[in-house]
Amino acid sequence: MNPHHFDIDTLTYTAKEIRGDILRMLEKAGSGHTAGPLGMADIFTALYFNTLNHSPEDPLWLERDRVVLSNGHICPVLYATLARAGYFDLEELKTLRAFGTRLQGHPSRLDLPGIETSAASLGQGLSISVGMALSARMNKEKHNIFALMSDGELQEGSSWEAVGAASKWQLDNLIAIIDRNNIQIDGQTEDIFPLEPLRDKFEAFNWIVFEINGNDMAQILQVIETALEMKGQPVCILAHTTPGKGVSFMENKHEWHGIAPNKTEMMEGLAELGLEEVGYERD
Repeated sequence: MNPHHFDIDTLTYTAKEIRGDILRMLEKAGSGHTAGPLGMADIFTALYFNTLNHSPEDPLWLERDRVVLSNGHICPVLYATLARAGYFDLEELKTLRAFGTRLQGHPSRLDLPGIETSAASLGQGLSISVGMALSARMNKEKHNIFALMSDGELQEGSSWEAVGAASKWQLDNLIAIIDRNNIQIDGQTEDIFPLEPLRDKFEAFNWIVFEINGNDMAQILQVIETALEMKGQPVCILAHTTPGKGVSFMENKHEWHGIAPNKTEMMEGLAELGLEEVGYERD
C-alpha cells in the first residue's frame, strides 16, 4: 500500500495547499502555532505523498511506516497533510482546537486516524521511536520509523539518551528528521541554549547524518531515498527550514512560533501563496 508518487511540481503545489490549510485552520481557531507548521509542509508532503508505505483506508495496517511527531505543537501541518492524503475530510480542519474536536492542540493518538503517538511535552518522541524501531526488529517487521523533531527539544537531556540508545542498538530502521529552523518560543536557539555543532554531536553518537534545505523538494526526496538505503546505523536528517515559509512577514520571525494569524494576516498570507480562492470553504 504505497502512496502515489507525484512529480516535484505536483508535490510542491500540494505543500502550498497544505500551507493554505494551515493558515485557514489557525485563523479559524484563533490560537496555535504558525511558523513551524509552515516550515515543515514540504517534508510532510514528501513523506505522505511519495515515501511512506501507508493506507488511509486502513490506518492501523501492520506493515505501515510510522511517523512519530515529537514536537506536537506543529500538528496543524500533520492534520492538513492527513486530510489531503485522505484520512479524513478537509472540512474537519475547521474544527482545530474547538471544544470536543478530534483535532486537538496537540495530537491525540486515540482520537484521530493516522496519529501514531500522543504528544505534548517535548523531548519524548525520539525515545518512543527508538522503542518502536527496536520492537519492529524483534518482531522481524520491515517497516521504518520516522521521528520528526524540533531543534529546540534537543536542548533536553532525554533526547540525547534516546540518541545513545539508537546507536547502541544500531537501529537502521529509524530516521530522525530534525526541523532545524533555529527558533523557539523565546528567540533564537543559539541565544537560548546553543545546539551547535549539532552534526558533530550526532556523528559522535555514530549516527549517519545528512544536511539539506528542508524546503527544497528535490533535496528532500533524494535524501530520504538515500537514508532508506543506509544499513547498520540510525540516520539523522538535519533539515534547515525557514519558519513561516511562504509568508514573507512570518518568515524567520520567532514571534510567529506560537501565535495564529488574524483574518487580515491570513488573507495576506493566502495572497502570497496564490491561494485566495483555493481550499475548503469557510463559514
